[in-house]
Amino acid sequence: MRFLYLVAIIFFMSLNLRPSITSVGPLLDVIQTDLGMSGVTASLLTTLPVFCMGIFSLLSIQWSNRLGIEKSLFIAMLLIFAATFLRGFLSSSLLLLATSLFSGIGIGVAGPLLSGFIKKYFPDKLSVTSVYSVSMVIGAAVATSFSIPLYTWMNDSWQQALSFWSVLAGIAALLVLPLLVTGKREPVAMTAPMMRITNPRVYGFMMFFGCMAAIFYSVTAWLAPIAKSMGMSDSQSGMILTLFTVIQIPVSFLLPILVGKTGKRKKWLLLCGVSELVGVTLLLGHASPWIATIFLGIGAGGLFPLALLIPLGEARSAEEATSWSAQMQFGGFIIGATGPLLVGLTTDVFDSSSYTPALLVIMLTIVALLAAVWNMEKKREVDRAC
Repeated sequence: MRFLYLVAIIFFMSLNLRPSITSVGPLLDVIQTDLGMSGVTASLLTTLPVFCMGIFSLLSIQWSNRLGIEKSLFIAMLLIFAATFLRGFLSSSLLLLATSLFSGIGIGVAGPLLSGFIKKYFPDKLSVTSVYSVSMVIGAAVATSFSIPLYTWMNDSWQQALSFWSVLAGIAALLVLPLLVTGKREPVAMTAPMMRITNPRVYGFMMFFGCMAAIFYSVTAWLAPIAKSMGMSDSQSGMILTLFTVIQIPVSFLLPILVGKTGKRKKWLLLCGVSELVGVTLLLGHASPWIATIFLGIGAGGLFPLALLIPLGEARSAEEATSWSAQMQFGGFIIGATGPLLVGLTTDVFDSSSYTPALLVIMLTIVALLAAVWNMEKKREVDRAC
């Protein structure tokens, strides 16, 4: 019974790491028109939380040391709850951006803490991390799928549609409450609170993770508007985003298992990158957005869980794995936050009715990702040979 309870905490906590971001995509055109936001300002709704996910990934270590994992997760969920709930009462772009900022802080702190939570309560069952990665994708898929229906059901109120997702954070916070009452605080060794980059290969991991995040959040934020520019309706463009996220669920679950059995990490990383390249090329060629989205979903679904496995495969100890993971996400998410911003900038500078420049930006980012993978894996092979 306790096992199921702890898994439920991981499940609902992980569900909250994407909806406040992905729920915006299907409604971006409506929000932009209603608030008179430019493309760059609209992109900040995605860019700000992703940037915070990088900045505050390091803060989670200090929170955990001072407050404990459980209390830190509880506070992070309250931040996400408050920021998302307040969206139901907003009528200005500045306040909406503020909610993105604070939800990003909550997500940035919660992400690394969940890994610590799993390590604490399931030290011999680290396969439970699959619940973490898959439920994160499910959260993104559910928020994407129901944004347009919620908008319709709530009398065309994008505020209420976005605010609805605070329910998930409320459930997660309530679930972890019993652990705050009964849990025993374990002393934590205060080692290296400010982590430094001690291995130059971490820079390669940052570049790969940054390109991966930039592509994912650019597609999440702008795929629906791109689909609409190709003649699709609001509901169809929402379904495109649903397809993008739903495809990621089986891929994110199965691919780490395949890599664990075959050990061919380089091959799968490159294949996922090429899959995304094919998807963007199809969009540039005005091919079926449905087919293009399938390729984009396969690539995105494989790259993120494989990125989480990279530090674990490289590190020689649990402490080193934690340090490398935090550093990779710190730099990676900061780089990744620029993706949606650059795409939004192209819609302001160029003709906003054509997303060709934006797609070219995403394509160049994918090429950079493939180069980062090739260089990263080449150095790995050289190190193993030495």
